[in-house]
Amino acid sequence: MNSESIWFNKDVTIEDINKRGQGTIVSYIDIVITECGDNFLKGTMPVNEKTIQPAHILHGGSSCVLAESLGSIAGNMVIDTSKQMAVGQSITASHIRPGIEGTTVTGKAYPIHLGKRSQIWEIEITNDQNKLVCKSSLTMAIVDKK
Repeated sequence: MNSESIWFNKDVTIEDINKRGQGTIVSYIDIVITECGDNFLKGTMPVNEKTIQPAHILHGGSSCVLAESLGSIAGNMVIDTSKQMAVGQSITASHIRPGIEGTTVTGKAYPIHLGKRSQIWEIEITNDQNKLVCKSSLTMAIVDKK
C-alpha cells in the first residue's frame, strides 16, 4: 500500500487480515483475503458443501457473508480502531447468476462513501470466468468505542 491509499494503518498485511478472521465465520466458510489495493479489498470463497444451497449452487446468504465480510474488514481498515469500530447496518444483494459448485467466487469491495459516522461499500462478486454473480451494497455505522 502506498501513501495515497485510503487505509488508516498502511502497514497491515494480507497475512494479518487473514489471521484476524481465524475462528470466525470467515474461516469456517474458507474466505481468504487475497489482495489489498490502494482503495479496494479482494477475497475468495469456494462454492462447496459449506456455501451451497440444496440445488448445489451458491447460497445467496453465502454471497452476503462474503460481501459483508469484505466490506466490514475494509470499513475497519479505514478508521482508527483504537477509538472506533465499523459495524454492519444494512446490506442489499442482487443475485445475477448462480455460483457453480466446485468453483471459486471472488469479491471486490470498494468505497462509495467514507464519512465520519457512516460508510457505504459496493461489493462485486464474480465467478471463475469473471462474470458477475452478485452485486451488493453494505452500509456501515461508525461507532465510538467506550
